[in-house]
Amino acid sequence: MRTFYNIVFSCFFWLSAPYYFLKMLRRGNWREGFMQRFGRFDSRIKHALTNRHSIWFHAVSVGEVNVCTQIIQVLEQKAPNLRIVVSTTTTTGMAELKRKLPSHIIKIYYPVDFRRSVRKAMSVIHPEGVVLVEAEIWPNFIWHAHHRRIPIFLVNARLSEKSYKRYKMFKWFFSDLFRLFTGVGAQNEKDAKRLIELGCNPNAIRIIGNLKFDAARLDERKTIDVPTIFKQVGFPSESLILVAGSTHQGEEEIIADIFKRLKLKHKNLFLVLVPRHQERGKYVGKVLQNKNIKFIYRTEITAGTKLQERSIDCILVNTTGELKYFYEYATVTFIGKSLTATGGQNPIEPGALGKCIVFGPNMQNFEQIAYAFLSNNAAIQVKDAAELEKAIDDLLSNPEKRELLGKNAIKVVEQNLGAVERTVEMILEHLNQSEIYVKQD
Repeated sequence: MRTFYNIVFSCFFWLSAPYYFLKMLRRGNWREGFMQRFGRFDSRIKHALTNRHSIWFHAVSVGEVNVCTQIIQVLEQKAPNLRIVVSTTTTTGMAELKRKLPSHIIKIYYPVDFRRSVRKAMSVIHPEGVVLVEAEIWPNFIWHAHHRRIPIFLVNARLSEKSYKRYKMFKWFFSDLFRLFTGVGAQNEKDAKRLIELGCNPNAIRIIGNLKFDAARLDERKTIDVPTIFKQVGFPSESLILVAGSTHQGEEEIIADIFKRLKLKHKNLFLVLVPRHQERGKYVGKVLQNKNIKFIYRTEITAGTKLQERSIDCILVNTTGELKYFYEYATVTFIGKSLTATGGQNPIEPGALGKCIVFGPNMQNFEQIAYAFLSNNAAIQVKDAAELEKAIDDLLSNPEKRELLGKNAIKVVEQNLGAVERTVEMILEHLNQSEIYVKQD
C-alpha cells in the first residue's frame, strides 16, 4: 500500500507542479524557505533545535494559523520548556505566522510528502509530538512519525459532507492512517462518530468544540488604524459600511451590483471588498471598473494619502490578515464563498465583534457554526442575490435589528469558548509530563 501511494503521489506531484509553482509565483516571495519544503534547513534552525524538547504544529494556511496561535499561547504557559515549531504550506500562511508569533518560535514550510523530505525534516526537528490543525492528512508524514513513536494529534477536527464521502470511499486506505492518531479533538459529536467510522480509536477522541471561537479574538496590538484609513480616503464619519469578506469568483460582481443600487437609497453607504485571495485583486479591480465603482486598492493607501470626501465608493483590500480589522467597523457584513461557491467562510470573527452577519446558502464547511448563529437569531441566511440585496437593505434601514443580531452573535461566541484549553490539556496528557509540563497555580 505504501509503495502504491508513493508511486501515485510522485506522478501527481510532478504533473501538478507547474500549476502550483505558477500559483506560488502569483502570491510572491516564494524563494524564501523554498528548500524547507524538501526537508532542508539552514544552520540557524538546526542550532535552535539542538538538545531541546520540541513540539511540531502544522497549520495549512491563514485560517489554521489563527487557531494555532491561540493553542501556542496557552501551551507556552503550561509547558515553558518546549521548543515550538510551526509549519505552514502557503506563503500567506507564513506571512501570518511571522506577524502573529514571536521570534523565538520557529516557523518553517511543511515538507512535501516524499519519504526522503519527511525523513530529513523529522531528523532535524526531533519532535516529541506532532499537532495537525484540522484534517491535514499526509500519509508519509504520519507513517514516519508513527515509526519514530511520536504522538500525533489531530485538533479542531471536522469532516464536511464532501470530505467525509471522499475518505469513506477510500476507507481501505485511510483507516490505517486514522488509527495512528494518539489524540483527536473533534468539534462535535457528529464529527466524532464519523472519525470513529473512518478508523480512529474511540479512546483517542474527545469532543472539544470549535477552536475558531477562541481564535476570533482581535490581537491586542492592531496593525492598522481603520478609522484613520476611512478618513484618509474620504469616507464621512456617518458612513454606513458594507464589508464583504473572503469573496470568491462571481460574488464580487453580485456585491458590486447590489452596492450600486443600494447606494441610490442609502447615500452614506460605502463598500469594503476583501477577496479571499489577495492575488485576485487585479481581477476584482477590473470588475469594479466595469461597474463604474470608484475604488482604491488597500496597498495604495499610505500615510500621505488624503482624498476628497466621497471621491471614492470602495476600498479593495488586496492584503492578507486585515479583514478582521475592517469587520470591526462594519455596519453590515457579508460572508463570502457562500453565494456562488461552495463551502462558505468563517462567520465567527464578525460575530465576536457584535456585527450583523449575512451569508448565502452554501456554508457546508461551517455547517455547525452557521447553525449556531442561525438558531440563536444571530445571523441571516439568504438563498440568492435577490434575497441578499433585500437583507442588506433591511439591515441598513434598521439599526435596532442590527444591534439585536450583533448582541446575539456575541452570546453565541461566548457560549462556545474554552476549546483551546481543552485541546492543550489533551496534548499534554500524552507527552512526557515529568520533563516538559509545568502545571500553573
